Amino acid sequence: MKIPRDLYGRDLAVALCRDWGYVKVNQVGSHIILQTETPGHHRVSIPDHKPLRLGTLNAILREVAAAKQASREAILGSL
Repeated sequence: MKIPRDLYGRDLAVALCRDWGYVKVNQVGSHIILQTETPGHHRVSIPDHKPLRLGTLNAILREVAAAKQASREAILGSL
């Protein structure tokens, strides 16, 4: 699946909260901090940039996929 090139950080945060069980716990400057407790404790920082750079988006997807034991494609499908 192709990675979207026009995805905003805020939209990614909303999708992770809606579909993957993350909760917004803080925002420091332009970075949104999300946290989940299932299946284990995991925190991720998402820059609130317009749009996200591909390397940044790839790193976030890889980190969330590892924490949720899912594939990157499954996460991309929910965006």
